[in-house]
Order: sequence, then structure tokens, then C-alpha cells
Amino acid sequence: MLDAADINNIKSFLDEKVDEFNRINFIELDPISIPHRFTLKQDIEIAGFLAATIAWGNRKSIIQNANKLMDDMGESPFDFVMNATNKELNKLQFVHRTFNSDDLRVFIKCIRNIYKNLGGMEKIFASAATNDSMQPAIAEFKRLFFSVDHLARTEKHVSDPDKGSSAKRINMMLRWFVRKDNRGVDFGIWNNSIKPAQLSLPLDVHTGNIARKLGLLHRTQNDAKAVQEIDLILRSFDPIDPVKYDFALFGLGAIDKF
Repeated sequence: MLDAADINNIKSFLDEKVDEFNRINFIELDPISIPHRFTLKQDIEIAGFLAATIAWGNRKSIIQNANKLMDDMGESPFDFVMNATNKELNKLQFVHRTFNSDDLRVFIKCIRNIYKNLGGMEKIFASAATNDSMQPAIAEFKRLFFSVDHLARTEKHVSDPDKGSSAKRINMMLRWFVRKDNRGVDFGIWNNSIKPAQLSLPLDVHTGNIARKLGLLHRTQNDAKAVQEIDLILRSFDPIDPVKYDFALFGLGAIDKF
């Protein structure tokens, strides 16, 4: 059991690691490099969502495949989503692990519906968020995302905290779009409607293992309950910007091999 001195030491250690990893050179080797190719808000959102969707497995492979996807979309993801013909959609050939061309075509039609009929991605997440959590908003986003005709198999590619998922990839995307500091990594393009204090840690094998090694997380599964547990600790460290510690926990696990 950690005492107050242990907690303070761990916080200081993680603060140092946040400073070390939350820097411009983090971008190049991370999936966040994909939305950083764009300046139009909707391009950033769509590129970020698609990159986050396939962000499991080897980071080099994730970035390579996401770059290919942007190339297939003519380097203008928003324009492609809104205007691609069925013929153009049917020409798409894509695969990343279990996410394939059929899933991609469904995603494009679902994203188009969000921008055409539902006010955009930011509006959905901001409208369904609570004062201290984005998890209800993630569940609502999935419901609205698949409110058009779609393949049942594609539903597995959008996580739902209400069904016990840690929703790592969407929580990561939310960090990208909501956090705003002077480091240049995260975008902060949703900062006026959603606050960093509402965000949850993108819990994955790296962040989970390091959190357990440091004694900050006891639940053995990387699921929604584990997210709740680690969020309490990180919000005690920094109630305004708790998810900045994603840089420290991920960097320690994936980069430092701590």
C-alpha cells in the first residue's frame, strides 16, 4: 500500500516524464503524426479518428497504413468523406489487422452522416459528456455513429465503455483534440467545449503495466473499471489536466521499457 510520501515521489517522477515526452519530437513516431499533416479542423478530426481507430499493434505499421489511407483519400479526408462517389468508395483497398476495406467504407458513410446530419464529431462528444467524464459521450457517439445502415462486423471497431471497454483509442483521440498546452503535440481544437479535466487515460498494455508497476492500479484487466481506478489517482495528481500523464505512462512503457 502506498503512503503519502510514495505518492508524492511517484507524482514527481511522472511529472518529470511528462516534461520529457510531451515534446514535438514525440509526434513523428506516434499516430498523432497523421492528423498533424492537416490544418483544416475537419481534416484533423477525420484523420485523427481514423488513425486512432487502427491504433493497435506495431506503431510503425499503424503510421504506415494510416498514411496510405490519407493518400487514398487524396490528402483531403473531409472532402473525400463528404463527396466520394460509390465508385470511388468501392475502389478503396485497405487492411490493418482486422479492419478492412468493407469496414472503411462503412466508416466513411457513418462519418459523412455525422457531419451532414448531426453537427459534427465535436458536437456529439460535447453534448453527451458529463462534468467529470467523457465515457457516456463515447457510448453515445458509438450509438449515433452506427445509426445508419452498416455491417454488424464493423461495430467492433468502435469501443463502448458501457459494455466494459477501456475505449483506449477513442480516449486517446479525445486527448489529442481536447488538451491544449504550449508543447505542440495535442491540438486543443475542442478545448472550448470540452475540458481536459473530463478526459480519461487511454488505458492500454503500456500505460496499464506501468501504472501497476508503480502501484497506481490494482485491477488486472484493462477495462472500464480499471480506467475509473486510474483516473481517480491521476485526477488527484492534477485535477485540471490529469491525462497529461498518458505521456509519462506510455513513454515509460513503450519507449523507455521501464
